Amino acid sequence: MTRTADSNAPEAVRLDVWLDVACVLATRSQAKAACEGGKVDVNGARAKPHRLLRVGDRVEVTMGAGRRRSLVVRGVAERSVPKGEARALYEDRTPKPSAEEIEIRRIERMFAPFAADGRPERRERRERRRRKGW
Repeated sequence: MTRTADSNAPEAVRLDVWLDVACVLATRSQAKAACEGGKVDVNGARAKPHRLLRVGDRVEVTMGAGRRRSLVVRGVAERSVPKGEARALYEDRTPKPSAEEIEIRRIERMFAPFAADGRPERRERRERRRRKGW
């Protein structure tokens, strides 16, 4: 049902659906936005969300901070499958990060701005409004 070896399996599936089902991106909406934003290439060319993917296609996805993930499609599925089966839908060919890249990521995390938890308190909201000139 989920792999191309089954007789009921689809021969091709939409790119945005596959990115969601294979757990490459969290939701189909995010996958669609990534495709429309030029963050996804299939076989070396920019791909739209409605492009059909087949077994053997090469998919490159640009993740945050400019990191690119290189995948080869090993199976297609139209519906959500367990995460273990989802990982079997692709082969990850992304090269391992170098020691310098790992150190750069660690330093970026150390100096990243701290995100406050939840909504600001009433006093903070009022101060922000005053600063904006409302």
